[in-house]
Amino acid sequence: MDLGIRGKVAMVAAASKGLGKAAASALLKEGCKVSICGRDAATLEAAKADLGGSVLAVVCDVTNPTELADWSKASLPAFGQVDILVTNTGGPPAATFMDLTEAQWASGVQSTLMNAVRLSRLVLPGMRARKWGRIVHITSLVAKQPVPLLTISSALRAGLSALTKTMATEFGADNVLVNALLPGHVLTDRQMHLAEVRAQKDGTTIEEYFDKAKETIPVKRMGRPEEIGDVIAFLCSERASYVTGASLQVDGGIIQGVF
Repeated sequence: MDLGIRGKVAMVAAASKGLGKAAASALLKEGCKVSICGRDAATLEAAKADLGGSVLAVVCDVTNPTELADWSKASLPAFGQVDILVTNTGGPPAATFMDLTEAQWASGVQSTLMNAVRLSRLVLPGMRARKWGRIVHITSLVAKQPVPLLTISSALRAGLSALTKTMATEFGADNVLVNALLPGHVLTDRQMHLAEVRAQKDGTTIEEYFDKAKETIPVKRMGRPEEIGDVIAFLCSERASYVTGASLQVDGGIIQGVF
């Protein structure tokens, strides 16, 4: 299926590995020019080499407003105006409510929420002027099914879904479509970290944790990053021209809510 986005310019945040890299790969396969960022220069360059194609790689900490602006400015002379934005970040600290400090809450707001706000503000004027744009916020299943160990993430991911809806309402008339993507348990570094935390908490091994986790997923397996990337590419496409304001779960069926 031709998704109709060949030649479009995409910015994908935190794309040196994991879901961000999977999204960048899927967009490249559709013929997009892709600008990626990440904090570690060596990991970022390795990702660029692995991805191939038209890729610009810029070292950037998504919690830093100045570095986000610099990344955006670097993308323009390299590829032109940005048509597609995929926001993404590593998860905030995993802990129950009473074990979290105010500093951790403040850090979580910057890394999980404000990077999406700031990046969107950078690209929206151009998208609105050209009457075409796609924004996808990568969030988490906890936006719909909160988890006590992921207190900060649960609170802020739900907020991102609300932000997605308000942005979709405000910018739909400009043909700028905004959606959220809610991954389930996908085999990434973040998933391995959470497995370590939960295994230690339960006094079990990582292997035993994963065996138990798979039994809670209707399809009985963990997700693959490319399965998330492919759905993101669809949401960024012409084929998804009537999809906006959605919080789409790609989770193997683990979220049990009806809506």
